[in-house]
Amino acid sequence: MFVYERTVRFHEVDAAGLLFFPWFFSYAHEAMEAWCGALDGGYARLILQRRVGLPAVALASEFVAPLRYGDAARVELGVSRLGNRSLTLEYGFRRRSDGESCATISHTVVCTDLDALASTDMPSDLRELAAQHLRTSSG
Repeated sequence: MFVYERTVRFHEVDAAGLLFFPWFFSYAHEAMEAWCGALDGGYARLILQRRVGLPAVALASEFVAPLRYGDAARVELGVSRLGNRSLTLEYGFRRRSDGESCATISHTVVCTDLDALASTDMPSDLRELAAQHLRTSSG
C-alpha cells in the first residue's frame, strides 16, 4: 500500500464546511502522481517525455464520513487489478486524526500512447510498480 497525505484547504470546502466531493477525485489523482514518483522522472516524465498517459475509463466512489477544512487526509492507494494495458487503483480515504474511513474510490485507467491516442501495452517499470502494490483478495 502506498500512502499519500495532504491537508484539506479552505478553497476546497463547500458552504457546509465539508470537503466538496469532486476534490476527493483530485486527491486520488495527486496520490497517483505521487505513487508514480517511483518511476524514473515520475509522472511528469511518463506523460511529457515517454508520452504514456493513464486516462480514466471507469470510476466508482462511496462517501461515508466528512473531511473538513484543516483535516489531514490520508489516502491509501493499492492496485486491485493488473492487466496488460490497464489497471484498477483503489483509494481509501481516512481522517488522520482518528483513522475514520471517509471515502473509497475505484479508478480504472488504461495505458495510452498519447501521440496515437490508442491503448498500448503497459511499460515494464509501471507494471513492476503496480505489482508491488497489488492487493490480494483478502486485502
